[in-house]
Amino acid sequence: MSGLDQARASTLEAAVRDAHVLVTTGAGGVGKTTTAAALGLAGAQAGRRVLVMTIDPARRLAQAMGLPELGSSPQAVDVGDAPGSLEAMMLDMQSTFDALIDRHATTPERARAIKANRIYKTLSSSLSGTQEYMAMEKLHELHELGEYDLLVIDTPPTRSALDFLDAPQRMTSFLEGRLLNLLLKPAMATGKSYLRFVNAGATAFMRVAGRVTGMDLLEDLADFFGNFEGMYEGFKERADAVLRLLRDPSSQFVVVAAPMPPPLREARFFVDRLQQEGLHLGGVVVNRVHPHVPGELEQPALAALADELDPPAHDAVALLADLAGLAARERRDVDAALYGRRLPALVEVPLLSRDVHELTGLRVIAGHLGQVAPAPEAT
Repeated sequence: MSGLDQARASTLEAAVRDAHVLVTTGAGGVGKTTTAAALGLAGAQAGRRVLVMTIDPARRLAQAMGLPELGSSPQAVDVGDAPGSLEAMMLDMQSTFDALIDRHATTPERARAIKANRIYKTLSSSLSGTQEYMAMEKLHELHELGEYDLLVIDTPPTRSALDFLDAPQRMTSFLEGRLLNLLLKPAMATGKSYLRFVNAGATAFMRVAGRVTGMDLLEDLADFFGNFEGMYEGFKERADAVLRLLRDPSSQFVVVAAPMPPPLREARFFVDRLQQEGLHLGGVVVNRVHPHVPGELEQPALAALADELDPPAHDAVALLADLAGLAARERRDVDAALYGRRLPALVEVPLLSRDVHELTGLRVIAGHLGQVAPAPEAT
């Protein structure tokens, strides 16, 4: 049996049962959010206290759990007679960043000044990597609370795993502001006479930026970094704590893909990146896979059989032959993309007849992921 076949013989049962943090990641549109919800349900069915948090502002997690909407506070999900519990929430990036400022500011007055600053308002809502950094901050906060056995984090769809893994370092590098501090030291020392100390090119840039944005950009930057002084170490220590949590064996990543070359290539890249970063792979989930057909019913045999039949039997068998060929091609694509990778588990979730919008469908997927007996698919 090949390594991938051995991985196919496993499920994510061990990760659902033993992990403290499960992070789902993958390209957009591959069923990542539904997978996160199903992992949470599997954890509740295994008797654990589970919280699923989505970073993606879309309503897919609420839909998958049959909820009208999700807020920034944990909301209970009805899991019937499961021995555990399940709650879900959506990341509120602004309030999480505000709480971080309150925690690390040297005085309440400085915290209020930072949160009122226009640079901070832009930074906290639109700087690349802020969303991922705040997700890690919220994860660490939930970890420290100690109220949950399992935290499942649904990351936003990205073109590259680099955004998620590099967010803490990128954020702290920006807040250290080496380049900006070199520019702004005279401003912080001399107040509004700063323009006399900045080189002509930078002054021209700031003036143009000021006209475009309608604000005195350099003064706001000076105020922002001035009030941030003394907070850098706190941010760096928190980022380091988050990375330690993610590198702990109790934290595992679940890479989600679809059985097509582009998302499979991204899945392979992320598997490799996890290994390079010393992070722990819980497994790979390939969603919406057409069912594998036994050898005697493979595509060539079915096609030959169809040629011997009259309509409408010919059309029915020809369609089955096409589906068998599609299933075989998907399996080859998965094998080619993940060749040579050592996977704890490779779970292929079959294509369902309808999208998952309630717990009945979610239980079907949970059964494939965690060896919880699947409920029959609704028809």
